[in-house]
Amino acid sequence: MTTKAGPDPIDARLLVALARDPRASAIALAAQTGVSRNTVQARLNKWDQSGALLAFDRRVNPAFLGYPMRAFIRARLKQRLLSQVSDALAEIPEVVEVLGLSGGADLLIQVVARDADDLYRIAGQILSIRGVRRTNTSLVMRELVDHRLIQLLGG
Repeated sequence: MTTKAGPDPIDARLLVALARDPRASAIALAAQTGVSRNTVQARLNKWDQSGALLAFDRRVNPAFLGYPMRAFIRARLKQRLLSQVSDALAEIPEVVEVLGLSGGADLLIQVVARDADDLYRIAGQILSIRGVRRTNTSLVMRELVDHRLIQLLGG
């Protein structure tokens, strides 16, 4: 199956098919890739157990929920308060993702907002968290390349 060197050719075919249709059944994946259903199911189970497959959900456009603005907030922290800052960020509904960074910022926080005033409120709420020293906000103007991995498999 999969090693640290990367997926074998069967893994690659299955992963490309899965990336194209994340809701495909094992039977459909077997038909698309020419691999037996049992092999497909065994590999899916192994990937699930090993953490190779991330949780699946249908992505909802935040604009549909009334949040048409998206921004990234870079934050500098007092390092020893990282866990408290993370906990506080998790309590803000408009925070949709938080990544720990190296370099000039400690966190990259993705937020959604209803409008500029709402973004101002959210940014202020983040800045007021104990342990957050400084923030810098950048608006997402346009998504140019959507999240993707299929190209890494040659698909």
